[in-house]
Amino acid sequence: MNGRPAARGFTLIELLVAIAILAVIAVLSWRGLDQIVRGRETITRAMEDERVFAQLFDQMRIDARQAATEDEVGQPSVSVATSGLQIVRELMAPGAAPRLQVVRYRVSEGRVTRYASPPLRNLGEVRRALSGDENSNWSAVPLMSGVGVITARVYVPKAGWTTQMRDVQSAMTDNLNNLKVPQLGNAPIPRAVTGLEVSIGAASLKRPVTRVFLVGE
Repeated sequence: MNGRPAARGFTLIELLVAIAILAVIAVLSWRGLDQIVRGRETITRAMEDERVFAQLFDQMRIDARQAATEDEVGQPSVSVATSGLQIVRELMAPGAAPRLQVVRYRVSEGRVTRYASPPLRNLGEVRRALSGDENSNWSAVPLMSGVGVITARVYVPKAGWTTQMRDVQSAMTDNLNNLKVPQLGNAPIPRAVTGLEVSIGAASLKRPVTRVFLVGE
């Protein structure tokens, strides 16, 4: 007889155990990879939402900062309502005389759209733009989708934060009456609205995103 031991292979049970172990490792690896992919998708969506929010709020900040004064418009330059937000802003174009422009933010079918009138040359054009709806002469720029509601309120120095435009009208009346006071007659008319707060609500958000802007600063 040959003194060498006979070659021994794997038994069926050993093969089944090895296959089971490899299957468990494969499942755990797949779950780990799936979590990594899902996490990356979540981060990507969050970064995209943050970018869209930043663009929307940055445009609102610019419009609020360039808001006209109430005496230029003859009525509140910043108005809030259930239909959205309206701002009458100063428009400075290179090589052109200063103009006014009416800007509106509205939500329709889950999308925030910024409507902007053409440059307005006089108070009559401003009043017609304020009293009418957007037409083909207005520009319309979609800014954000998936929005449920946009709400806004204004800061009136003597009334605080409010959604009531009568508080703004009352502050405008008080400011105009102060012009009759001799020691205040030469002072500029203060703004009735000095701050703007905007909240955006969406189905993807646990709570609305809110930003506060200075008006005319």
